[in-house]
Amino acid sequence: MRSIDFLLSEVKKSPAEIVVVTGGEPLMHDLTELTSEIHKAGLRTHVETSGSSPLSGSWDWITLSPKKFKEPLPETISRASELKIVVFNKSDFAWAEKWASQVSNECKLYLQPEWSKASVVTPSIIDYIKAHPKWQLSLQIHKYINVP
Repeated sequence: MRSIDFLLSEVKKSPAEIVVVTGGEPLMHDLTELTSEIHKAGLRTHVETSGSSPLSGSWDWITLSPKKFKEPLPETISRASELKIVVFNKSDFAWAEKWASQVSNECKLYLQPEWSKASVVTPSIIDYIKAHPKWQLSLQIHKYINVP
């Protein structure tokens, strides 16, 4: 656990203009005060969530990355700015389309290879995107270039 003051001091050490709250499931915590303070500091707030916990906080961008073990809440689906589906195998394309049919028309759609299967599933993702151009490829670039 870290205090909001500590988190803000860490953020201010960077020239970043966007604070992305991610890792585990951030919305298991009430993020109202944190996002308020981030906005007061003149920064934008983004969250990456499975959508399984209620939204709290004020978000400029919401990345919804649903998990199969617990469906996202309707409130998060309707407010998603971006839908990111992690692809483990070919059956995940149907999973992706299920959620794509529920988000807004403005929501960006991304398919991301599961890191441990990237060499196997990336060609299938590229073929899928060619056939379904509403989707785009998302990669965890930091892993490819060895940034922790």
